[in-house]
Amino acid sequence: MTSDLFFILAQASGSPPQNPSGDPLNLLVWMVFAFALVYFLTIRPQRKKQLELDKQIKSLKTGDRVITSGGIHGVIANVKSDTSSSLTLKIAENVKIDIEKSAITSILRDKPVENKA
Repeated sequence: MTSDLFFILAQASGSPPQNPSGDPLNLLVWMVFAFALVYFLTIRPQRKKQLELDKQIKSLKTGDRVITSGGIHGVIANVKSDTSSSLTLKIAENVKIDIEKSAITSILRDKPVENKA
């Protein structure tokens, strides 16, 4: 009886090791799937949002309400020129600052304010 047990154990230990990862092609398919999932859930929506913001920034005009990356809310008092990347922002009565267009993070066009400056 013990000889049968040794015989079974000898056969079990003599088998070649199995590849736990499976087929390399299967692994490649899963990696492509994971990348596609990340792309469609995070990268693509963020890129689409950034392109829309860039389009809105190019079409800024006097009177638009904006929010800067520093959290400053204001009304555009003057857009320097199409080639320049700066504008004048009115943040309070008789208070105007020059900012870069790239500092704008939100454009609030629901209620345009007339410029009284």
